[in-house]
Amino acid sequence: MEHRITVRGEYITLGQALKEAAIIPSGGAAKPFLQEYPVFINGTADNRRGRKLYPEDHVVIEDVGELHIVAE
Repeated sequence: MEHRITVRGEYITLGQALKEAAIIPSGGAAKPFLQEYPVFINGTADNRRGRKLYPEDHVVIEDVGELHIVAE
């Protein structure tokens, strides 16, 4: 499943993007989710919920889907 996440400022955090894509129900669910599922940002593994995502970033979550970060 692919999601387009629109950045309304300079960036959005990984945890916020997961919530906005309805992959997790709340921000508090980000940490356990990221411990369970491998996440790759622009091809590099990263599981920090506070990781800043900028327009043009591409996030792949194994067994879940992809997030495309776009500018507003």
